[in-house]
Amino acid sequence: MTPEQIAAASKPLVLELGDAFGRCPVTLRRARLLGISGWAFYVAGRAGALGDVRAETVAATLGFLAPDAVADGWDGAARTVRPSEVAAAMLAECCRWGSQHLDDLPRVDRLVGLLERAVHAADGSGMPLFAAWRAIPVPHRAAGARAAAALRLLREYFTGAYLLAVRAGGMTPLEAVLAGPEGEAGAMACGWPPPYPAVGPLVRRRLWAEAVTHRLAAPAFAALGPVDGTELVELLAATRAHLGAVARAHPAA
Repeated sequence: MTPEQIAAASKPLVLELGDAFGRCPVTLRRARLLGISGWAFYVAGRAGALGDVRAETVAATLGFLAPDAVADGWDGAARTVRPSEVAAAMLAECCRWGSQHLDDLPRVDRLVGLLERAVHAADGSGMPLFAAWRAIPVPHRAAGARAAAALRLLREYFTGAYLLAVRAGGMTPLEAVLAGPEGEAGAMACGWPPPYPAVGPLVRRRLWAEAVTHRLAAPAFAALGPVDGTELVELLAATRAHLGAVARAHPAA
């Protein structure tokens, strides 16, 4: 596999696995303990690595979330707790989830090694959120925690690359969301109010942006080479299958 092919095959798996901890009920309870809403926890948790910046800066960095919705979450959290504290809490929850769900994953040490090599080799140019998070040490050394943290980092890497590609393709973030698989439902989830522009003319541009995303993300996977890169894709698929099997066996977990 070429680096671009590895990036293309890895992306959907990384996007899913890198956000799995955020869907955990225990993670969502952390927001209540901080005295903020779940949305404020999501926005300030992701962007808190940037420090005490203005909501406009956060909106520009996150890109795909509506600026007004970003301001609601960011300013709402800031009235109660510093953004850096929310970010630390989110990272702690990511590591907790990883230890709980990935420590017993077959070949987790190998997965961690490949993920961390890709994270280290990634070019963070034009991706401030990825770069900010990469500079923060992972507080837990257990393999599952490190795997979850690395998956989350790569998720921000892919998201940052896609934002660059979307803008280079002449699309707005809203147009990219509308042209995606969730369409208007995705736009509403990201805080964009209707009415929405027509989607039809945007689909080809979105496909172009997807291809450019893979090209931008490729340097991280070029460092692995074709053999290790293919192994990473296989391990990511195995991780998703493992989590799915556990969820089916213990639906309340």
